[in-house]
Amino acid sequence: MELTSYRTMWIIIMFDLPVQGPADRQNYAEFRRMLKRDGFSMLQYSVYGRHCPSDENAQVHIGRVESYLPPEGHVRILSVTEKQFERMRCYWGKMRTPPEEATRQLTFF
Repeated sequence: MELTSYRTMWIIIMFDLPVQGPADRQNYAEFRRMLKRDGFSMLQYSVYGRHCPSDENAQVHIGRVESYLPPEGHVRILSVTEKQFERMRCYWGKMRTPPEEATRQLTFF
């Protein structure tokens, strides 16, 4: 098994979807709803992120996102390692804030 399969990953979804008509707004709302159902959290408007315990798990979630892409608009999917995500610089105004933390998973012994 590859060493990369044990790296924890973050998936970042960035999108710019049309919202001119009722059908566009419905597609936009459904896309966001599906992201939330799949465990993604809003990092900022039109940018959602999800922590994954391995590269294989990240590929499963990427496949799900690809399966419910809207018919119009731009969607970008980026995967980064936990270490790369931790190096992100986040600001609220001029005050620096820490990046989101990975969700804690229960471990049973």
